[in-house]
Amino acid sequence: MRVRHGHKGRRLGLTSLTIAASGLLALLIGVAFTVLLWAIEDANSSTSARRASRSALVEAGDMEQLLVDMETGQRGFVITGQDAFLQPWEDARCRFPAEARRFTGSATSPAHRRAAEEITRGIESFIEDYSIPLVEAVRRGDPAASSLSVSIRGKERVDALRGRIDQYVKDERKQLAGREDAAEANGRQAVLAAGVGLTASMALVAVFTVLQHRAVVRPVRGAAAAAQRFAAGNLGVRISPSRVAEIGALGTSFNTMAASLQDSRRRTMESVQAVHQRTARDLHDGAQQRLVSLMIGLRLAREMLPDTETATADLLDQSIGNAQTAINELRELASGIYPLVLTVKGLVAAVRDLASRCPVPAVVESAGERRAGSAVEANAYFVVAEAVTNVVKHAGATRIDIRLDFTDDLRIEVTDDGVGGADAAPAGSGMTGLADRVAAFDGTLTLDSPPGGGTTLLVRIPLPAPDDGH
Repeated sequence: MRVRHGHKGRRLGLTSLTIAASGLLALLIGVAFTVLLWAIEDANSSTSARRASRSALVEAGDMEQLLVDMETGQRGFVITGQDAFLQPWEDARCRFPAEARRFTGSATSPAHRRAAEEITRGIESFIEDYSIPLVEAVRRGDPAASSLSVSIRGKERVDALRGRIDQYVKDERKQLAGREDAAEANGRQAVLAAGVGLTASMALVAVFTVLQHRAVVRPVRGAAAAAQRFAAGNLGVRISPSRVAEIGALGTSFNTMAASLQDSRRRTMESVQAVHQRTARDLHDGAQQRLVSLMIGLRLAREMLPDTETATADLLDQSIGNAQTAINELRELASGIYPLVLTVKGLVAAVRDLASRCPVPAVVESAGERRAGSAVEANAYFVVAEAVTNVVKHAGATRIDIRLDFTDDLRIEVTDDGVGGADAAPAGSGMTGLADRVAAFDGTLTLDSPPGGGTTLLVRIPLPAPDDGH
């Protein structure tokens, strides 16, 4: 019996493998979605920051416009002395407290807030320390209020404040551009990371599908096919080892069961073969020898009988003929049970003897002839005998070719030129019995029988090496 050993090492449980793959897949998908959520949150934060920067820029523009309106109204009143020019100045003074609060409140960073507060204090100082005193001096008719030095000092203060507002705007625009660049870069990185994560997840799903097919689906299909062949009577079928624990356990149990049944069938066949061999020997050494002795006695009695006793002589001749017929029939019966030549000379000689008695011309060829053990030889002989009987009964053949090859394994080929169309599938057929005999010794049987093209039966039975004493 051939024993197939499984893989060494620790086997992976199907449940453990599934949990590990599912956990890794969940981790990859979780990381991918976490990155996407982070990207969405970063995009929302960037949008809010850009909106706040734009609001700060608008407020800075409004503050600068308020300063310009105040300076323009003030200058017109100083030049003309008409109160109508003070209207923009008055409006600017009224709007300044609220505008100052909005301006400082729109700052997007602590540094910008400090800068906005400094600008607000500068404008407030310009109003309180320069603009209001100047307007009141003009109203009083103070000629110094219209002097060039006063005008130049006012312009310098306004230009300085506008310069600070312009710098504030530049810093805010620079910060806005930096935020937009960072948001764009973060978005690209997030999309890339999410894409990599999703791609890895899809790759993991594909790899797990392939592994599952190789580790589970394919072995299960193989086990199903082996079970079908086993149910059909092929006890030599085995399931290949698997590194998946559950599939490996299934294969080990199946192989153990198949090996046990095969050994049981083999022992049964060996027992039957031993009984047949003993029965044939008993028939040959017992009943057949006694019939031969009886026939010899009858012949002696016939020779001793006078010629005048014709009636008695006829009776003795008839008895001698009946004894010879009984001996021949007993010899055929013993040969059918277990041919003596198989024990004495081996399989090839027994098959040649079988071919010599076949009603269809049969040619026997052999190669690498050697003894193969009594059980193997007996079953191989009866396989050939059953195949020849089927040809004689059903094939309508004019020739049978039998080839026995012992070169490696025992290879038996029985070919005829009959009608073909033989089928090994039907349960209970002669072919099923042949397959059972062959399977009991780890052998294989194949049948090639196209309609009208004759039939070839090929049997292979493993043999031990020629030098191992068998």
